[in-house]
Amino acid sequence: MPELSLIRRARLHGQRPAVEAGRSFTYEELLESSERVASFLLAGRTDLREAPIAFLVPPSFDYVAVQWGIWRAGGIAVPLAPSYPVPELRYVVEDADASLVVTHPDFEDAASEAVGGGGERGLVSTERLRVEATMPLPDVTPERRGMILYTSGTTGKPKGVVTTHANIEAQVTSLVEAWQWSADDHALLALPLHHVHGIINVVTCALWAGARCEMLPAFDAATVWKRFRDSPVTVFMAVPTMYHRLIAEWDRAEPGRRKALSDACRRMRLMVSGSAPLPTQTLERWHEISGHLLLERYGMTEIGMGLSNPLTGERVPGHVGTPLPGVEVRLLDETGDEAGAGSPGEIHVRGPGVFTEYWRRPDETREVLRDGWFATGDVAVVEDGNYRILGRTSVDIIKTGGFKVSALEIEEVLRRHPDIDDCAVVGVADEDLGERVCVAAELRKGSALAADGLRAWAKQYLAPYKVPRDFSVTTLPRNALGKVQKQDLAILFGAP
Repeated sequence: MPELSLIRRARLHGQRPAVEAGRSFTYEELLESSERVASFLLAGRTDLREAPIAFLVPPSFDYVAVQWGIWRAGGIAVPLAPSYPVPELRYVVEDADASLVVTHPDFEDAASEAVGGGGERGLVSTERLRVEATMPLPDVTPERRGMILYTSGTTGKPKGVVTTHANIEAQVTSLVEAWQWSADDHALLALPLHHVHGIINVVTCALWAGARCEMLPAFDAATVWKRFRDSPVTVFMAVPTMYHRLIAEWDRAEPGRRKALSDACRRMRLMVSGSAPLPTQTLERWHEISGHLLLERYGMTEIGMGLSNPLTGERVPGHVGTPLPGVEVRLLDETGDEAGAGSPGEIHVRGPGVFTEYWRRPDETREVLRDGWFATGDVAVVEDGNYRILGRTSVDIIKTGGFKVSALEIEEVLRRHPDIDDCAVVGVADEDLGERVCVAAELRKGSALAADGLRAWAKQYLAPYKVPRDFSVTTLPRNALGKVQKQDLAILFGAP
C-alpha cells in the first residue's frame, strides 16, 4: 500500500531514536503508536477523508504520534496551542469545524470548554488512543490536505492556512537540503508546536532526516542552557526573545559556568533565528557568547520558509539571504511592476511549498494567490543580492508627512539607546501627518527615560520625519512566538 513519504522514510530508521521527551522513543515506536492512533480515529471507517481533527497536546512523543496518526487515517491535523485561553481555542475548533478534539489529560478541562456545546463534535483523551487492535489504513496521496495552521492574527482574525502533504514535503525537503540535515543531527525543540517554525523547521525536518528531536515542554532559559551542556545537540532554532533571555541567563552565571556554556554552543553546527526581526545587538551579543552568527531566515505560515542566509558562506546581519531551493521570490512595487534594484517592493513567493487555500475563505484566498504567486503583505529590498525585510505593509510601513518609513528600521536605531531594552514602533492616524510615528518601549532596570530625552537622542540618528512623536513605557504584548502584537500597541496611542 502506498504511504506518505514521511512514513516510508521513518521505516528506514527502525530502532534509531526519533523523539526524546522524558525518555527516548524510536522510529519503530513512533510508527506503532501513530498506527494505533489512526486505528482509533477511524473507528470502523476506512478513511477520514480530510476531516479536520484538532489536538491539544504539549510538545512530546504523544504530540507526534497524534499528528502522524491523524495523517495516516486521512484526516487534517489542526494543532491547538496549550498557552491559548479558552475563547481562542474555541475559535480555532469552531472555525476549522473539527469533528473531534484530541487532548492531553492535563488540558482536558480547557479542551472540554473549547468544545462546549459543539453538537456532533467529540472529545477524547490521548490515554484512550492506545488501542490493541489496528486496522488497514487508507492510501493518503500527496495532493490531499494534511494540516491547518492558524495565522497569528496580527492584522485581523486568525485564518486557517491549509497545506497539502505535497506542500509539507516541499517545505521540509527545501530546508533539509539548504541546512544539510542528516541522521546524525540532534535537534533541541523549545518552540511551541502550533506554528510552522516548530512543526516544520524543527520536528518534521529532524524526523524526515532520521535525526533525533529532543523536546522540552516549554522554553526555559536555564533548562535550555543545561541541555546545551549535557546533551549532544547539533541544531537549535528559536525566536529573538528566546535568545535575549538566554543571554540574560548567561550574564547571571559565574565565570566558570559561562565558559562551559559557551563551549557547549561551539560544539553545535547550526543556530537559527526567525519568526520576528532579530535586533542587531542581540545577534552581536550572541555571537560573542556562542561563536555562532545566527542564521536568519524569512518565512510565513502560508509558505513555510522562503528566504535564508547560507549555511556556509557570508551571513549579512539584518538580512534574510536569498531564495531557498525550489522557491521563487520577486518584489512588486505599488503599480504591480517588479521593483528595481535597491527599491522596496512587496514580497511575492511561488513554489510547491506555498499553501493551497485559507480554510473556507475563497475570497481571501483569491486576494493573495495570483497566477501561482502568493502576495505576502511584507515589504523588502534587495541589497547586494540579499533581501532585507522592511516590515508588513499594514503595520510596519508608516506613511507620515508624505514619506514612507519602515517601523523596523526605526526600532533598530532606538534599540541602541542605552536605556531601552526593547521597543516597537507603530503608525497612528493623524490629521496633519497622515500617520504619526509612535514608540512603546521596555526600559532597562533603573532607567527614567522620558519622551523629550528620547527625541533629542533620536534626532542624532534619524531623519526628522522618522523621530517618534509619541512615547510610552510599557510591557510589549507578545504572542507565543515572541512577536509583538502591534495592533494592541496602537490602541495605547489613540488608534480606534
